[in-house]
Amino acid sequence: MSAVVVMGVSGAGKSRVGRAVAEALGWEFVEGDDHHPAANVDKMSRGVALTDDDRAPWLGALNELLTDRERAGADVVLSCSALKRDYRRRLADGLDDVQFVHLDVPPEVVAARVADREGHFMPVSLVTSQFEALEAPDESEALILDATRPASELTEEILQRLHLDSAG
Repeated sequence: MSAVVVMGVSGAGKSRVGRAVAEALGWEFVEGDDHHPAANVDKMSRGVALTDDDRAPWLGALNELLTDRERAGADVVLSCSALKRDYRRRLADGLDDVQFVHLDVPPEVVAARVADREGHFMPVSLVTSQFEALEAPDESEALILDATRPASELTEEILQRLHLDSAG
């Protein structure tokens, strides 16, 4: 089992790129946002940034999901902000093969993307708090990509640089 966690601030393109990578590989895609407790979604919808305590059950649930997939021998791509080193440690805890891909995007690009998004609970007012919380990984911790580039380019680079074979 392998897991790829596509990480970064809200609006970095995690879901779009993660889905594309999963599709190219024939792997399962898991949208991390779908696993937030209702209280977290409500809090963010009101423009209130989450705390470490708010995120703890969510990260635990995602680690459990990845652990279950590993036990089943399934490969998975997870989109998850994974903003802090401790969050990434919690996600990977007890797992054999987790690779992180950090989608790096300037704040002004993220703000424009989030403002243009429809139907998502994260308001543009929380973009600053995402960057304040971010403990960007270094190259020993993650593949770091300039996510101002098209999703198709990012997907190809992820497949090549992580030495993953595409299903097609």
